[in-house]
Amino acid sequence: MPRFNSFSRGLGLGIGIAIVVPVAIATLAPVLKPVVRQGVKSGIRVVEKGREIFAESMEAVEDLVAETQAELRDEHLQRKNEGATAADDAGQAAAESAEPTVQSEQTNVQSIVNE
Repeated sequence: MPRFNSFSRGLGLGIGIAIVVPVAIATLAPVLKPVVRQGVKSGIRVVEKGREIFAESMEAVEDLVAETQAELRDEHLQRKNEGATAADDAGQAAAESAEPTVQSEQTNVQSIVNE
């Protein structure tokens, strides 16, 4: 009686699988094809839904970025206007304080000229 070692068993198993698999595929193909098609359809639907969700998420992020940029722009303009107002106020204060000095200088010059 011949002894089967691991090589012989592997070879026999490989030949058996090589014969059985094509027969099984040919036999089960009519049954498996609709199942596989349904799986592919489901996969396509999942991908489309994922794209839709991703697009909505990107739109929400873009809206958030646009709103934030508008707020930053408004804050920048507000700070710029406050700076201009502060400079105008400082300029007015300087002009008001300079006016009496100019008037007093004119008075001093006139008094000197008149003397």
